[in-house]
Amino acid sequence: MSGLQVQCPLGPVMLDVAGVELTPEERERLLHPVVGGVILFSRNYADPGQISRLTAEIHGLRTPSLLIAVDHEGGRVQRFRDGFTRLPPMRELGRLHDSDADAARALAHSIGAVLAFELRGCGVDFSFAPVLDLDHDRSGVIGNRAFHSNPQCVGELATALVAGLAEGGMGAVGKHFPGHGYAEADSHVDMPVDARTYDQIERDMQPFVRLVTNGIPGIMPAHVLYAAVDSQPAGYSRFWLKTVLRERLGFDGTIFSDDLTMVGAQGAGGIVERGWLALDAGCEMVLVCNDPPAAGTLLDGLKRACSPVALTRLARLHGRPRPLDFAGLGRSSSYSAAREDVLRRTLTA
Repeated sequence: MSGLQVQCPLGPVMLDVAGVELTPEERERLLHPVVGGVILFSRNYADPGQISRLTAEIHGLRTPSLLIAVDHEGGRVQRFRDGFTRLPPMRELGRLHDSDADAARALAHSIGAVLAFELRGCGVDFSFAPVLDLDHDRSGVIGNRAFHSNPQCVGELATALVAGLAEGGMGAVGKHFPGHGYAEADSHVDMPVDARTYDQIERDMQPFVRLVTNGIPGIMPAHVLYAAVDSQPAGYSRFWLKTVLRERLGFDGTIFSDDLTMVGAQGAGGIVERGWLALDAGCEMVLVCNDPPAAGTLLDGLKRACSPVALTRLARLHGRPRPLDFAGLGRSSSYSAAREDVLRRTLTA
């Protein structure tokens, strides 16, 4: 590497990388003009120092820098563990809310702050969180990732968690619109179908409505087919993304597809067709994970740039400047207080 950044606007594709450092081939791929971000997984993490070096290298490739994201919710979906604070599954917050709503909201704020301070301390821009799905006690893939079955409770706790993320310098991406909790199948390995009517699904949308009203900068739709409403899964549906999310709810942030390599996304054809369909439906950035050949095919076939509006929306998800790196987080009174609040609870991840 020459040390010179390539000047190139962000593209509409988010990719993954294989290990704890970039290969020469990955560096070249991340310079492709269609690429706009990188999603990290557990395989990319060894310790806070290593992940900080990796994110610094990724950010240093281009200007504006590529967005760096991770699925870091707490519970079983927490990609970075050793050296990070173990965060509980969101269902534990819902249970606490049943007995002490004020304490649950306060703890949700603390969890969001700890999550954001630690990720930002390592150079990650944002997490795909919070989960806004309702717990219908039907979906194994959602399960205890959901706060509660009551939409008002989910909205309250998610609002508090998002405020904590903001305190730590990070935006939020709510998922999985308009709600994945009722569909039983796991979209990683099957096509989930939710046969309810639009009126029935509206209850699941209430947390999204609240977070959109509060200005959440990102939303991810579900790879779920709402068969009574539209013939396309939500992530490929102009009705769900443009008519409902943009027009009816007034959402003005970034719409991210879920991973286009998941089985729930594969009915739309090859990877290039899936990318075009998601972008045409209203997504502004599409994810392609765990399939490098498919990623290469998409980059070769997707001749598409982000619109000026999309670029403005994506810019909101760059993490705010961080005065402290991970090793220095203890000097932040806000972080220390939030972490102490999380650790003194008896919740288990």
